[in-house]
Amino acid sequence: MQKYLLVVDMQKDFIDGALGSAEAAATVDRAGGCIRDAIAEGRTLLFTQDTHGEGYLATSEGRHLPVPHCLRGTEGWQLHETLARYAAETIEKPSFGSPELIQRLQKAANGDGSNLDIALCGLCTDICVVTNALMIRGHFPEATLRVYADSCAGTSRERHQAALEVLAACHVAIV
Repeated sequence: MQKYLLVVDMQKDFIDGALGSAEAAATVDRAGGCIRDAIAEGRTLLFTQDTHGEGYLATSEGRHLPVPHCLRGTEGWQLHETLARYAAETIEKPSFGSPELIQRLQKAANGDGSNLDIALCGLCTDICVVTNALMIRGHFPEATLRVYADSCAGTSRERHQAALEVLAACHVAIV
């Protein structure tokens, strides 16, 4: 069994920067607990980083969310300092989901993913967490997937809850 913890976009801009919130800030310590537990369980840690360039506002995402954030090399792009020390492997992603993550997992998967056990935590539940979890589910239908709900935060409490409901409907365990 290949075990992973996917830590999604625990970056300063989502915690206390351009798109930060009190709910997101509250997840930092809980995500740290998930990381420490994952290490004790022998899970491989994978961190994603939302990564945009100077032309962000001209992208589809930028036109729908005209708030520059996670611009490569800026302070807001950095992982939160209490979690960054655990990030031996980071996957930059230019949008909500990460094709590179799927490619990375395909190297370890036995086709349908029945040998994969993947837990997720991070930000934002209703955008990047749900997108990556559903991409994993679509590519690896037999993988064991779980999301640590209290170690995630959405763009609002209502959207966080709605994303958890979508994930549960797609057979992702909500812990």
